Amino acid sequence: MKTILLITTGGTLDKVYFDALSEYQVGNAVAPEILQRMNVNFCYEHKEICRKDSLEITDQDRALIKQAIDGCEHDHVLVTHGTDTMVQTAQFLGEQPEKTIVFTGAMQPAAFANTDAIFNIGTAIGALNSAPKGVYVAMSGQVFLASKVYKNYETKRFEDNE
Repeated sequence: MKTILLITTGGTLDKVYFDALSEYQVGNAVAPEILQRMNVNFCYEHKEICRKDSLEITDQDRALIKQAIDGCEHDHVLVTHGTDTMVQTAQFLGEQPEKTIVFTGAMQPAAFANTDAIFNIGTAIGALNSAPKGVYVAMSGQVFLASKVYKNYETKRFEDNE
């Protein structure tokens, strides 16, 4: 893994809350800062597609993500994405026999003390280093094929759909 393409789209990972009523905004992408703070031993190119809650991601946004992936020279792609429609976007990419693509996000914003953001990004980087070509979701301490995962709203984690 020489250089990865880091695609950011917003989501809870990048949310900034302003008051107790949960007024928020999707802020600047935090994944590049997290990678820098973690002193990673690889290079990355950052491409921001949008800054949206994943419920606001459209098929046009998904097409832009796919276009960025299809048009890049990198074999390894990390996509940060909101969790509500992450699986839908990952599945939108279809088969990707030439690249390893891993989606990740967070249930709690990176700005929160009890965030899962750093853990999930670390899991995704591990998957980029070890998973065969294809499209994956790295959440809840596991790596799932995009075609075999769902978000369980009751348990607040991603699970295998088989």
